[in-house]
Amino acid sequence: MQSLRGFLAALVVGVATALVIVALAIIPFLTPVWVGFAQERAEATAWTGWTRAELGLVTDGVLADLIVGPPAFDVALEGEPVLNERERQHMADVRGVFATFFLVALAAGLVLGGAFMLNGRRPARARLWRRLSRSGVIITVVTIVGGVLALVFFDAAFALFHRLFFAEGSWTFDAGTERLVQLFPYQFWVESTIVVGVVVVALSLLLAWVGRRRARALESAP
Repeated sequence: MQSLRGFLAALVVGVATALVIVALAIIPFLTPVWVGFAQERAEATAWTGWTRAELGLVTDGVLADLIVGPPAFDVALEGEPVLNERERQHMADVRGVFATFFLVALAAGLVLGGAFMLNGRRPARARLWRRLSRSGVIITVVTIVGGVLALVFFDAAFALFHRLFFAEGSWTFDAGTERLVQLFPYQFWVESTIVVGVVVVALSLLLAWVGRRRARALESAP
């Protein structure tokens, strides 16, 4: 029974840790700084036919509706709406997925905070740090293996993700006529996915190192 409780505790800590790390890794990539940089690399100005200023104006409007709301996604350029109705609905769905994920990640953060509160004694706190350290290692391995597979089969992974979270037919757009995929071209998603994965690995390795050091310090303290 004791081993089962330990396994369940380690599982809860591991899942909560993974959710928090992924959430922290994603946040910087929702900023205009990264989005503008990635759009430039993906040649979004060539896809849209807009100037950099026009592209920035439209993108800032889309990001504002995504992060702050309300999720109207009715940004216009020279008085003309940029996104059609289906594109606006998809972005509203995206906002719903993001909101749900970050609420779950917040709950995971509260779980980890509760774990620290409940494990205040030195031996228990050392075990918790050990679990966090092991979680960091596991998240690193899973991210690297999963990331390599996702890059090799990026199209299939991208389609699977959308099928899991969005209604069929609501997320496929024509790059020749619809602005959403011109604003965020294929290369934008490939490179953003890679860099998010790198940040996840970096945070996980940092946690593994800090957790191990904290556990050793607590275990060796008189």
